[in-house]
Amino acid sequence: MSLKQEFENLLDNLDSAREEIQLKLHLASMDAKDEFEEAEKTWRQVKNKAVEIADDSIETSEEYIAKAKIVGEELKDAYQRITKRLSE
Repeated sequence: MSLKQEFENLLDNLDSAREEIQLKLHLASMDAKDEFEEAEKTWRQVKNKAVEIADDSIETSEEYIAKAKIVGEELKDAYQRITKRLSE
């Protein structure tokens, strides 16, 4: 699997986690809501990078994709923390 495909799979997983969190947010504590708002900023950055990576007319370096993937993994960790907090 190419790095680009791995990143696209990560985006799909992040989108699913994000949607699940949004459904549970109304029951969440203020801390979880605050953390989710910060995660939303990062989500928007990752989505913008994904558009650039997906655009075949823009040459994207492996380093750029790798950095975007790292940010995506950090966002995944944040979503997992929020999900855990919501299920407590």
